[in-house]
Amino acid sequence: MANPGYGKRPAGDEDPHADPDFAHLPPREAEIAVFVDHLDDGHAMGHKAIAAEHPRYGQQATRTSLNRISQAGHLRWIREHLTVEDNTMRWVTRTYWSRTRRSEGWWEEFARQRNGRIVPGGLHPGLARTDEPELPGPETEPETEPETGPETEPQPEPQPESGTDRESSTSYLTLAAIRDTEPRMRLSEADCRSLAALAEEWLTRGATPREITRAVTDGLPATVNNPGGLARNRLENKMPPKKAKIRQKAAPRRARVTRAVMACMDCDADERTTEIKGGMCPDCRAEFEAAVAAEEAGLLDAGYVPDTFLANPGAVYEVVDVPRRAAEVRAAAGLRPGPERAL
Repeated sequence: MANPGYGKRPAGDEDPHADPDFAHLPPREAEIAVFVDHLDDGHAMGHKAIAAEHPRYGQQATRTSLNRISQAGHLRWIREHLTVEDNTMRWVTRTYWSRTRRSEGWWEEFARQRNGRIVPGGLHPGLARTDEPELPGPETEPETEPETGPETEPQPEPQPESGTDRESSTSYLTLAAIRDTEPRMRLSEADCRSLAALAEEWLTRGATPREITRAVTDGLPATVNNPGGLARNRLENKMPPKKAKIRQKAAPRRARVTRAVMACMDCDADERTTEIKGGMCPDCRAEFEAAVAAEEAGLLDAGYVPDTFLANPGAVYEVVDVPRRAAEVRAAAGLRPGPERAL
C-alpha cells in the first residue's frame, strides 16, 4: 500500500465490471489492467510495486503496459496544489484509475474539476512525498521570538511550593509513613522534604506508594545509622525506568485543492513546464515508442525476467550487454545515441 491518500484513487462514475472491460487492449496490457483494476484503493501504483506482486511480468513489461493503459484512457497522474487548514501549501501527485475508457478531453475536464475540492480524508502530515516543501500562506505571519525591550514587564519566576503543599503531597506522605512500617527507617521531616522529589519521580514513572516503601525497607542491615542517606541511595539506585511514550498518529488536516495539472507518468514533469498527452511528456513518449518498436522488432523482450530475478535461479543464465541493448533500442526508433556511461 502507498501512504494514506497517495495510492490508487478511483476517478468515479465507472461502468460495472464486465468481461469486455479491457478487450480493446493487447493481451498483456489487458491482463495487467485487470490486475490493477482489482487492487484495493490506496495501493501503490508505480511499475516496480506492481511488478513485485504480478506473477508473470517484470518491471520493463509493467512499465510499458502502464504507459499503453494510460494512452488507452484508463490511467492518469495528476499533480494537485493543496492549501492546508494551517495555511501551508504543497504539491502532491495522485494516481487516478478508471475502469471505463476515457478520452483525453474527459481527463482534462476531470483535472479542472479538481479545483476547489476538499481532499477526502484530509492530509496526513509527514506521510506523503511532496514535490515542494511547506510554505507559509500569503496571510501567515512567520513565527518570531518575543522581544524583550525596556518597556516589557518581566514575567515573575515560578515560586517553589510552600512547605504545607509539599507536606500534603503523596510523595511526602509516603516517605513519612515509612517510619510506621519499619522503625529502623525513621525519616525526619527534613529527610521527607528533601527526598520528596525523588519519590515524586517514582510516582511519575508508574510506581505505587507501596513499591516505594518496599524499595526503601527491604533487606535492611541490623542497624541503620543514617536512615535519610540510605533512603536516598535506594531511591536513586532502584529508580524504575521511564514509561515509553505512546506516539499518537497525527490527525489528518483539512486540505483543499487550489490547482490541478496533468503530470507525466515516467519523469514526473507536469503541464507547468511541458505538454502532457496520453499521460506522458514528449521525451518520455519518444522513449516509450522506441521501446514498443524494439519489442515489436524482437530486439527487446519486455516480458523477459532474468534468471537471477527468479525465486529458484538456474545454474546458467544469459549475460546481457545492457549498453549495447539500449543502443539497439534507440537506433530501432530512430533516436539519437544516448550518452555513454561508465559501469
